[in-house]
Amino acid sequence: MPRRALAVKTATLVAALSALPMDKRALAEGSIESSYWEQVELPLEPGVILLDIAFSSNDPKHGFLLGTRQTVLETKDGGKTWDVRDLSGLLDDDVNYRFNSVSFCGDEGWIIGKPAVLLHTTDGGANWERVGLSPRLPGAPVLITAVQDNGTAEMVTDEGAIYFTKDAARNWKAAVEETVSATLNRTVSSGITGASYYTGTFSTISRNDNGEYLGLSSRGNFYMSWAPGQAYWQPHNRTSARRVQSMGWRPDGGIWELTRGGGIFFSAETGLPEEDSEFNEGRIGSRGFGLLDLGYTPSGKTFWTVGGSGSVFYSTDAGKSWKRDRGTDNVAANLYNVKFQSEDQGFILGNDGILLRFTGAKL
Repeated sequence: MPRRALAVKTATLVAALSALPMDKRALAEGSIESSYWEQVELPLEPGVILLDIAFSSNDPKHGFLLGTRQTVLETKDGGKTWDVRDLSGLLDDDVNYRFNSVSFCGDEGWIIGKPAVLLHTTDGGANWERVGLSPRLPGAPVLITAVQDNGTAEMVTDEGAIYFTKDAARNWKAAVEETVSATLNRTVSSGITGASYYTGTFSTISRNDNGEYLGLSSRGNFYMSWAPGQAYWQPHNRTSARRVQSMGWRPDGGIWELTRGGGIFFSAETGLPEEDSEFNEGRIGSRGFGLLDLGYTPSGKTFWTVGGSGSVFYSTDAGKSWKRDRGTDNVAANLYNVKFQSEDQGFILGNDGILLRFTGAKL
């Protein structure tokens, strides 16, 4: 499985997209002039918000794209074209599901959504089955990770509940003993501002290949971490007034942060920083547009970050310096998710059903 951060945007982040500048509601045909990205035409209704994308580990041309309004699209040519995949026969009538996360390990794949729903495949997505989930789950399922191709997976909710299964979801084991709210409300001495009576959720959750998690408070003023073997999430305070929009793991084990107003920060060392002073600000020239996500190629040689009004930037030196891809400036959409499956296969998701596909051009 490529070493990359896995991030999911919850309702908090999607709602924030409407506050970012956007001149038009649709991308004018032929307006993208990027040397690195091309827009893919999708069979979608207006207003669908794309949320995640993943490909079979055994067939990099076969993948699935998820979104709101129980959207599932399928490609068999590496993302050049997409078709609607109707899974409504597995869903409850009169319920409008929002599919949040999809993950594959080999030909075994998982899809989770809200209201709580879990779909499972063992043949690369040719056939799916619905697996029962308890309606009493603490929080909404927002991230699923196929750890191995033998029925082993991890699931996380926006309230910080983490569950493991090793038998294709017939049984689940809780990895943490309480939700994030319970941990913060119990440990006021943690030093987290506003910890007492905390009722918020995570706006982003990121996982690295070591099974460690980062959860960002929906307020953007602190984050929490969890590592295998820990009974509780560990809180990390921030002293800076700049609220964090999104954060995740770097390929070297360090942390990246995107702050409101277009700031980008990297931890000076690998691992979890103790204080804000251990983060260095990158020079990116974001033009004041918000940055919403950061992704990188599996080798870690190239970083990409995306944001409001079609903003796309790339770095070939691990974030020390950045260049703007001016060819996407006319994309009338806010871009909020960037993922690479390989060095030459990557995608950017944007609102109003915008999907950009990496052309494989050399930087």
